[in-house]
Amino acid sequence: MPVSARLASDLAASGVLRGVRIACSLIVEPKTAVLVERLSEAGATVGVYCHAHECDQRMADEIASRGYAIEANASWTPAEEREGALRLLDDLQPNVIIDDGANLARLLVMERPELLPGLVGVAEETTSGVRAFQAMADANELPFPVIAVNDSQLKTKFDNRHGTGETCVTTALRLLGPDAFTDARVCVIGYGPVGEGFSRRVRALGARVTIVDIDPVMSLEARFAGFEVSSIEEALPSSDVVVSATGVRHTLPLELLRLMRNDARVVVIGGIANEVALDEVAAAGGSVVATATPGLSRLEVAGGPTLVLLASGDGVNYAAGPGNPIQIMDFSFAVQLCAVDYLLRNRGLLPAGVHRLPGEEDRRIATLALEARGANPLPYETPVVLVPDWRRTRYADTVVSPDGSAHD
Repeated sequence: MPVSARLASDLAASGVLRGVRIACSLIVEPKTAVLVERLSEAGATVGVYCHAHECDQRMADEIASRGYAIEANASWTPAEEREGALRLLDDLQPNVIIDDGANLARLLVMERPELLPGLVGVAEETTSGVRAFQAMADANELPFPVIAVNDSQLKTKFDNRHGTGETCVTTALRLLGPDAFTDARVCVIGYGPVGEGFSRRVRALGARVTIVDIDPVMSLEARFAGFEVSSIEEALPSSDVVVSATGVRHTLPLELLRLMRNDARVVVIGGIANEVALDEVAAAGGSVVATATPGLSRLEVAGGPTLVLLASGDGVNYAAGPGNPIQIMDFSFAVQLCAVDYLLRNRGLLPAGVHRLPGEEDRRIATLALEARGANPLPYETPVVLVPDWRRTRYADTVVSPDGSAHD
C-alpha cells in the first residue's frame, strides 16, 4: 500500500500524531492491521474494535500479540460485542475515532458521554455511517466534527464501485458457483456506486439486470447505462438473485420477501444490520437455518418462500470473503490518514457537524497513486485548469486574421 505508506511517513515526520489516542472500529483483516501499525509508527496509541461477523480471528490474535489493545472475537454474541466496545472506549479514552458504520462513536455519545471532552472528532468510512451522523446533526445531537471519508472521490469511485461492488460478485461466485449469474435474472436494489459496480460486473458475466432505486435521477442514470428499471414489487417475483445495495435497514422487509420466488438467492452488499429484515422474519415465525455449504443459509419466510441467504445477511464480501483488494484499500486508508491529520490540525476550529475533506486532498492522493504506478500526471495545483479568468469570454478574445492583423 504505497500511497498510505507515504502519507503515514509524512504524518510521522510532522509529529501531529504524537501522543494521540486513536480507536479504530473496522473490519479486522490483514490490510487493517497494516493501518494500525502505520498509525502507531507515526506516533499514535492505537486500539481496535471489531464486530464478530467482521473478524478474522487469526488476525485479531496477531494484532493482540504485537501489543495493541484490541477487542474483537469472531464468536462474540451481540451483548459481548457491546461490552468489548465499551471496554475499548474506557481503556483508551480516544481523541480520534476511525469508524465504520458510526457504531463506536454513537455508542460513546449514548453510553460514555463523559469521554466527549477528549474527543477531537471522527473519520467515518461508510455511506450508512455518514447518513447516521448526518441524522444526528439534523437533530442537533452531534457533539463533534465528523469527516465524511466516504464522500471522498477516492472512496466512492474506487472503494465503493470497484472494491465492494466487484468483490461482492467474486465472493458470490465462490459461494454459488462460477455460472451463478449466467442468464440469471438479477434485481439490484440501489444504484449508488456499490450497486453500479456490482450491476456492471454481473451483466458482463451474462446476467439480465433490473435496477430498483427510489431516486428517479439514479433510475434514469441506470436506464441510460442500459439496465432495465422497475418497481421493486414488479421485479422481485421473477428474480433469481436479489441484491440489496442500499446500506438502509429493512430494504427488504417481510412483506417484500414474501413476494419472492422459492429458492431465489438473497445477497447483501450494503452491509448494515437487518438490511434484509431478519428480525421481522423471526418475529413472524420464520427462521434462518445453516446449510452444509459455508456461507449459505436457508431463509424460511413465514407465509412466503424459502430463500437462499448468503453470508447470513451481512455484507457478503467481508462476511464470507476477503473484503476489498489491497490496491483499493490503499486509497481508502490514505483518505483515512488525511482525515485524521485534518481533524488534528484543525482541533478546536471545526464546528460539530459532518464535513468533507478539501478537494486538494483527493488530488494529492490520486497524484501519489499515479506516481506509484509509473504515471506522470500534471501537478494537481495547475492553475490554468483550476483557476480560469472568469472575465475572459469569447467576446473578449483577440481574433488573428490570416494576414496577421489582430482585431476584436
